[in-house]
Amino acid sequence: MGETRLVLGLGNPGPRYAATRHNAGFMTVDRLAANLCLPVDRAGDFALKGQGMVRGIRIVLAKPQTFMNESGRAAAALAARFGLSGEEILVVCDDVDLPYGRIRLKPKGGDGGHNGLRSVILELGHGEFGRLRVGIGRPPPGRSMTDHVLGPFDETEATAAHDLWELAARAAETVLFSGMAETMNLFNNQRIEIRGIPGDLEGTEPPFGGPGPEKPTKGGNGNVP
Repeated sequence: MGETRLVLGLGNPGPRYAATRHNAGFMTVDRLAANLCLPVDRAGDFALKGQGMVRGIRIVLAKPQTFMNESGRAAAALAARFGLSGEEILVVCDDVDLPYGRIRLKPKGGDGGHNGLRSVILELGHGEFGRLRVGIGRPPPGRSMTDHVLGPFDETEATAAHDLWELAARAAETVLFSGMAETMNLFNNQRIEIRGIPGDLEGTEPPFGGPGPEKPTKGGNGNVP
């Protein structure tokens, strides 16, 4: 079959969740699909998926159609179908421990408290796959984590969403064709510039401005779908 690589964007299916923060993985895959001209519109393997040859590599893009905490069913089915190793899989998900607009890549690791990643690790039997975390920030005081991640982006965030999905999609595309190490050097800790949202305290660079310092992150979304 030749070289195959999978980008699996995590989220919850259905119109109720379509524009919520927890669906950052879906939105990134949608932008990547548009950039690569690979529609994600075929059902199978517990997911909506699309595939095609790009630069000599078979690219598979997928959005699980289970709820978030069963995302691993699609990951396992697709890995089995295409005979994928962990190095050939990139999972894209939201991260509340990253400020809104920042992304971070890792070649492997644990679930960081994220229900979707936990399911993928459980079903694959390992955490040796790449992950691209898209920052959605923590809820403001008085708002529950569930309401935050399952709620829509606020007006200020929404105005910058196009740039965020483009940044994340460019990072995912670079992983596909240049590998994780190079992508981490180019994109890790980059953020988009958002008017009305101050930069965080980690010394972020402006959009596409170069790598910032790598720091451990725990991610997480609480006990939500």
